[in-house]
Amino acid sequence: MPDLDLNLLVALHALLETNSVTQAAERLNTSPAATSRTLARLRRVYGDPLLVRAGRQLVPTPRALELRFEVSALVEQGRALLAKPDTVDPTALVRGFALRVDDAVLPELAGRLLTEVRAQAPGVTLRFVPGDPAGSASALRDGRVDVEVGVIAQADPQTRVERVRGDRLIGVAAPGHPLATERVTVAAYAAAAHISISARGIARGPIDDRLALHGRTRRVVATVPDLTTALLAVRAGAAVCPAPAVVADTTLPALGLRSFEIPLPLPEVTISLAWHPRNTPDPAHAWLRTLVRTVLAAADPVTGTARGAMVRRVPSG
Repeated sequence: MPDLDLNLLVALHALLETNSVTQAAERLNTSPAATSRTLARLRRVYGDPLLVRAGRQLVPTPRALELRFEVSALVEQGRALLAKPDTVDPTALVRGFALRVDDAVLPELAGRLLTEVRAQAPGVTLRFVPGDPAGSASALRDGRVDVEVGVIAQADPQTRVERVRGDRLIGVAAPGHPLATERVTVAAYAAAAHISISARGIARGPIDDRLALHGRTRRVVATVPDLTTALLAVRAGAAVCPAPAVVADTTLPALGLRSFEIPLPLPEVTISLAWHPRNTPDPAHAWLRTLVRTVLAAADPVTGTARGAMVRRVPSG
């Protein structure tokens, strides 16, 4: 293997296609003398003259004729491997992708994304994996997750993070709760029992910072790891929780819950798309990223984009 020179295959391919040292040299962009030396080397490697003179021409030996097809196939495969892949045909794509999506985004993304994938790339399968705050960065780095979608507070320096859209926080309460039926003031909101959502078990957040500016605090009666758990707890009627505004259309009606405006100026909830840089040039991965962006952009609660917008052709870039 230390003596392996794959350039010999390229030279042999040119010689066997042209049966001419001069024409092969032109194709290889080198001199006839250099190509003649390469042919001599190939003859030593194979123990066969490969091309022999017949009159004023060179003709292939039986061994050269045996090699012609195999060498041509190998050279073409090598060119394909080294060529820059910039397009992909989704209809011919057979591949699986692992996605980790915040549960606040998953209800709106999963169904629409699956519909578009089935329409554009029936050979593609999607695997939605649960969140893991401790292993978020390593999962993308190790290839266990292809893309991450949601609120990405801390990312590995090697991870590409791209803002897809903004969202805002609303309050969620059971139908009979006073905040769902009466005017919501800062005082009334602060006095309610609250459920905090944090995968790391942190109860304090931007809401507490804004309440502090009003000289008020809230009572967090429970901290849960995900939005789904919080909404199910709120359905019992005793507490309220914050949620991205998009759930007002996708989740709350199914659970019989009500939304209300939080009477505080809260920062934007940024929904991002993250992936490892090694997947950036992969056309199939780029196709998936574009599809995720398009599906999420069709349900932007900040810009007011119609949630009923349909996604059709998506470019592969």
